Amino acid sequence: MKKWILSLSLTVGVIGLAACGNNEAVVKTEAGNISKEELYEALKDKYGEQVLQQLVFEKVLSKEYKVDEKEIDSMVDDLKSEYGAQFEFFLMQNQFKDENELRQTMKLNQLVNKAATKDITISEDELKEYYDTKQPKIKVRHILVEDEDTAKEVKAKLDEGGDFVELANEYSTDTVANENGGDIGFIASDESGIDPQFRDAAFELDVNEVSAPVQSSFGWHIIEVTEKEEKKPFEEMKAELEEELKSSRLDATAIQKALKEEIKKAKIKVEDKDLKTTFDLLLADDPADTDTESKDDTEKEDKTEETK
Repeated sequence: MKKWILSLSLTVGVIGLAACGNNEAVVKTEAGNISKEELYEALKDKYGEQVLQQLVFEKVLSKEYKVDEKEIDSMVDDLKSEYGAQFEFFLMQNQFKDENELRQTMKLNQLVNKAATKDITISEDELKEYYDTKQPKIKVRHILVEDEDTAKEVKAKLDEGGDFVELANEYSTDTVANENGGDIGFIASDESGIDPQFRDAAFELDVNEVSAPVQSSFGWHIIEVTEKEEKKPFEEMKAELEEELKSSRLDATAIQKALKEEIKKAKIKVEDKDLKTTFDLLLADDPADTDTESKDDTEKEDKTEETK
């Protein structure tokens, strides 16, 4: 999942609350009630601009671009496969209330991605070259210890026929992975969230091969590859590869520019006075452009003075 200028979490339940004039009680207490209007105002003060941006972006972009729900299903399935029993922990760690909120964020990110990459062209040769360098994902488990001597001790026990799961529970300091016998799920060769020393060593292994001790920023690992995905034919991966290459050419500036264009086209008008400035920063003229215009205006004035 890409984490651009959008928040990873949709969090706040402003959606569906009346904007004003609704005194229906949300909570009743002996000290007094909390009305929907009070809740709305409190949520608006704290999260209003963030949530309004997300709602408007989704509304505007959904009119121009479509996201296949099967794409979202596939992305969620990949995460579930990667994190296994730790999927709920992944949701909590990234501040998602539940899977539905994750799907909402994925959809919005896909919409933004489509808007920002619509003018990027990838050639057939680029796609084939990328395909040739793309390695299938591998499923990995590991035992993490603090020092090399302990890692050598664990490796020796494995070489003598020791059980990986039992040794992981006995030695490994990765308590999260230990709940699955040291299994950390599938990883990609270009995955950014994994220590590069660990990742590179893992991709040098064959299935069922156990590594020598590997040092990373977290300590010393004994790594085993338990499964390797089969590489799909080029034609089946073509659309996915094109999307990945296009996304790799994006940065925050390109995304902001795309959102600015879409919001301008939509001609939005914020009616709530407290949220009037929500899109001002996004829609503001580029300072560089403003400086150029000012310079041009100054030059025109100078030339006018010269002709008088």
